[in-house]
Amino acid sequence: QVQPVESGGGLVQAGGSLRLSCTVSGRTFSRNAMGWFRQAPGKEREFVAAINWSGSSTVYADSVKGRFIISRDNAKNVVYLQMNSLKPEDTAVYYCAATLGLTPQGSWGQGTQVTVSS
Repeated sequence: QVQPVESGGGLVQAGGSLRLSCTVSGRTFSRNAMGWFRQAPGKEREFVAAINWSGSSTVYADSVKGRFIISRDNAKNVVYLQMNSLKPEDTAVYYCAATLGLTPQGSWGQGTQVTVSS
């Protein structure tokens, strides 16, 4: 069972950067693809980015492609989301989860709030 704990969110001006971290408990982390998802107020949770178990393959939503970078450190059981050139529409609670394809699996963490001011 993968249990994620997200951190690193905050308030940033448009054009700024943040790096989110997701620390995962459980001995199966290095065997799981992982993904980031986000939920803006009044909207459904949506896919942001995913990375395979080894870190050799990544996929991004069109809305963040070229601005966000997902990476992982299997020795530390952490997956990261580097967010650059942030826009107000990136404002959301960000979650990580194990993924199967682009579909989240297992438990959600509490999420971390990202707010981008214009």
